[in-house]
Amino acid sequence: MVYHVTHPDNCFFISSSADPKMRPSSCDTFVALPPATEKQRIIFGKNSSRPCDEVQEVVYFPARDYTGQEKLECTYIEIDQVPHTYAVVLSRPAWLWGAEMGANEHQVCIGNEAVWGRECADSEEALLGMDLVRLGLERANTAEKAVDVITELLEKYGQGGSCMEDECGFTYHNTFLISDRKEAWLLETSAKHWAAERVEDAYRNISNQYGITTKIDKEHPKMREYAQSKGWWDGKSQFNFATVYSFTTTARIEEAESRYSEGKKMLEKREGHITAETMMDILRDKDSGINMEGIFMTTGSMVSVIPKDPTLPGVHYFTATPDPERSIFKPFIFVKNLKLLDETTSPTFGSDDPVKKHPRFQSKPDRRHELFRKHDPVSIIIECRKKGKIILQRMRTLEKEKMAQMEEFLLHGVEEPDLLVNLFSSTAKEEIVIYTKP
Repeated sequence: MVYHVTHPDNCFFISSSADPKMRPSSCDTFVALPPATEKQRIIFGKNSSRPCDEVQEVVYFPARDYTGQEKLECTYIEIDQVPHTYAVVLSRPAWLWGAEMGANEHQVCIGNEAVWGRECADSEEALLGMDLVRLGLERANTAEKAVDVITELLEKYGQGGSCMEDECGFTYHNTFLISDRKEAWLLETSAKHWAAERVEDAYRNISNQYGITTKIDKEHPKMREYAQSKGWWDGKSQFNFATVYSFTTTARIEEAESRYSEGKKMLEKREGHITAETMMDILRDKDSGINMEGIFMTTGSMVSVIPKDPTLPGVHYFTATPDPERSIFKPFIFVKNLKLLDETTSPTFGSDDPVKKHPRFQSKPDRRHELFRKHDPVSIIIECRKKGKIILQRMRTLEKEKMAQMEEFLLHGVEEPDLLVNLFSSTAKEEIVIYTKP
């Protein structure tokens, strides 16, 4: 896999060719709130589109207490640890510390997107946007608090470093879509500067482009002053974050604009009746490009269903395998005494991991987890053989059965939490049985 560095507006990013299937892209993230949804629920969804040879794992980390003097090792740098972290479930590239998307025990959900703008994306190692996703989930019990956590860390430590397990130095800034039981926020960054908007519409989706315009509810105190000093804003006209901080040329964001527009249309079409199934259908859509194929493809997907009623559980569905069209969305519910997710946890290599050694990325170990190993060969035959169609039918049947079971919990709550401590892993095991059945 060979990438070439291109140089628009004096900022570096990686591009492999003009072919959209070859161009490094990122993701699409969605949130729908009542009254766009049914049954007073918030529906969150994200496709993580990454290099096609990258393994994405789904992992659970319980809540923990710390002394307050400890250090936390993120992907590239150490930062100060906090006295308490919340329990989280994450979908993440297996080589790094952070996450592409996830949720915590307080039903906060976060997904991030790569964006490029006038400010250069720094190759110097700092916090990755994916690190900030995990940190926001571990340290915030509301969506607005997650905005504060991420921006405080961003201003203190910065963002930077390769976002791909490769020497090519693929770097970008980040936007974040964040939701909880009550509301959603959009947070967009450019180096250490940022703007945040409380979502007031019934739904919102983001792709690889800035989307905050003139409605700004929180911002970096020197964001406007900095833009004016750079000559990006005259200091007199109405301040539009996307206009001021985006590229002056549009070539880099054309594909993102297309996916964004198609995603928005699909949400609009189902407004008032958006459900988990609606979100899964959107994430599986290939014609729109939301379900990506090629060198950059959808390597993991997430859909969360969060009732506004705090007495009811949130249900978080993850694939842990590439291409949601050929994957099963498996449910996860936060309960006490949860077990680790062995079937979707990749092997670790400690200090021998090439990511930890300097120079980094001199080799790539086999990071495939058990479910990935079983899914990989089957995904190839699903659409081109008779047996593959039978397997796909069994996959969809299992998914529908699990979703029907989860609907009972979403309506009536969890009376016996001990029965759910292995919910996600047991579903992964059932999936593996489908792949190995004659």
